Amino acid sequence: MSEHLLFTLAIVGGTGPEGTGLGMRWAKAGYRVIIGSRSGEKAEAHASLLSARLGEAGLIHGVENLEAARQADLVVLTVPYAGHRRTLEAIAPMLKGKILLDVTVPLDPSDVTRVRMPPAGSAAQEAREVLGSEVRVVSAFHNVAQAQLEDPDSPLACDVLVCGDDGAAKTQVMELVEAAGARGWDAGPLDNSAVPEGLTSILIGINKRFKVRSSAIQVVGVPR
Repeated sequence: MSEHLLFTLAIVGGTGPEGTGLGMRWAKAGYRVIIGSRSGEKAEAHASLLSARLGEAGLIHGVENLEAARQADLVVLTVPYAGHRRTLEAIAPMLKGKILLDVTVPLDPSDVTRVRMPPAGSAAQEAREVLGSEVRVVSAFHNVAQAQLEDPDSPLACDVLVCGDDGAAKTQVMELVEAAGARGWDAGPLDNSAVPEGLTSILIGINKRFKVRSSAIQVVGVPR
């Protein structure tokens, strides 16, 4: 039995493209994965679909967001920015003492190629304001294209910048980055999350101009 099975990941907003791709990758890596949604029935149906795609019934479970957060050791937030604060406030009671991995990017629907950051500085900093010091907020996976996540058997041809104020929490998220098939980099404190979040709009613009789906970033010149 994989040691990861003793560790439960809840992906809140997990029925979207990011949650779907990451959930399958982490389930394949041996983690216990729970898909969360505002609708428990929708979450359960989506989890069954993902389990079938991975060839093992019941591999991924689905429940309503609050219950998913309650059951989890670590919570991953993959909601659109429009629902970011509302979702955080709803699940906050179940996050105390836990790590929240925030994947949210504050895209402006009127022009997703233009960088527009919220008053807090970034979505991750906003999460820290909403949740307070009892939750260790880490940000990552902002610059991974949906197209790269679609095939859980393919390595991610990109690097992932990880920001956070708690070293142990960042280390745990770096392990999740590796389990998802990518290379992670400690990108400093949570305040730095404004940079990878903003880069997403730039990458979307590159995709549009060059008619591609998966432009990404890689750190070069550093021996690993």
